[in-house]
Amino acid sequence: MLVPGYLAEPSTDARWCHMWFEHNVAVARLHALWLAWQELTDPVTCGYTGPSTWHRDHLDPCMRELRPSSGPFAGCTKNEHQVDHRLPGTVPSAWNRSDL
Repeated sequence: MLVPGYLAEPSTDARWCHMWFEHNVAVARLHALWLAWQELTDPVTCGYTGPSTWHRDHLDPCMRELRPSSGPFAGCTKNEHQVDHRLPGTVPSAWNRSDL
């Protein structure tokens, strides 16, 4: 529902990656967005303005962080997922100090 309902066509200014689940930052933000949705759509605990609050305080800021050209999908294009922008599997040797 989120992608077809809330995401306009991806562009260089508003990116989205079809492999979004390989971007840890995107997964973390979308998970937090989902948890907020679950909490704020219960009228017993949040009243009937919860969905509006969710859009204003959670969805809009999340999309502003995920979709800019400098965001987590910066290395991806409309039809191509770039793996070079992911963090390397090994850490630099300075982080592996065996002499400690």
